Amino acid sequence: DWVHPVTAPNTYRGEFRGLDSAPDYVRSVEHNLAKIAASQRQLAGFICEPVYGNAGGISLPPGYLQQVYGLVRAQGGVCIADEVQVGYGRMGHFFWGFEQQGVVPDIITMAKGMGNGQPLGAVITRREIAEALEAEGYFFSSSGGSPVSCRIGMAVLDVMEEEKLWENAQLVGGHFKARLEELIDRHPLVGAVHGSGFYLGLELVRDRQTLEPATAETALLCDRLRELGIFMQPTGDYLNILKIKPPMVTSRRSVDFFVDMLSKVLDEQL
Repeated sequence: DWVHPVTAPNTYRGEFRGLDSAPDYVRSVEHNLAKIAASQRQLAGFICEPVYGNAGGISLPPGYLQQVYGLVRAQGGVCIADEVQVGYGRMGHFFWGFEQQGVVPDIITMAKGMGNGQPLGAVITRREIAEALEAEGYFFSSSGGSPVSCRIGMAVLDVMEEEKLWENAQLVGGHFKARLEELIDRHPLVGAVHGSGFYLGLELVRDRQTLEPATAETALLCDRLRELGIFMQPTGDYLNILKIKPPMVTSRRSVDFFVDMLSKVLDEQL
């Protein structure tokens, strides 16, 4: 009873659609905040992925987090950005997902990419929040704070800078999205391309008007791509979106191979 889910914005197939839908989704937050206030309970905080990773890289409508963060802070809560999947330069045009929304969270959580395979996670926050946590009691982690993991994390940052991997995500990722968007005109099954940089989602639908999910076709597509040397995972509520998040070192040649094989399969049987 201490968790209060709000309606997740989806500008493509959600209850409210389009880039001007932020106020409609903010009403769900206002409703929950009113319930919490009426019950005379203290709000802890609001946690949200600034770009929906498992939904296929779907961006929030412009202004959504600005409005929500303001409401949450006015009621004494902190704002938490989950950047585990979408942060750390992967989105290309911005290093953190929350930058797309023009906000600064109180707490940022991250993992995965920062260790490049080595188990590593981190939290960024303000000193007063960290000190408040310390005052609550003793925090213990059996494997936390390993100097080996920390050294690996520093090396990852060095390589990202030296090899300009953030810039690569922007430039090659931009080429990647442009090539995927070309498929919309050629293949009726392709409904939309979400995301940016090296976090993209290709949404497949049977009908572009009703947006009926092409779940079975997506599964067949992934099986066929595997035969051609490409491992691809369906994602989204209906498992009809290709979750595309390649390594940050991905080249234009690899991108072209992927899109060419994808188009080949769509031409063959879907």
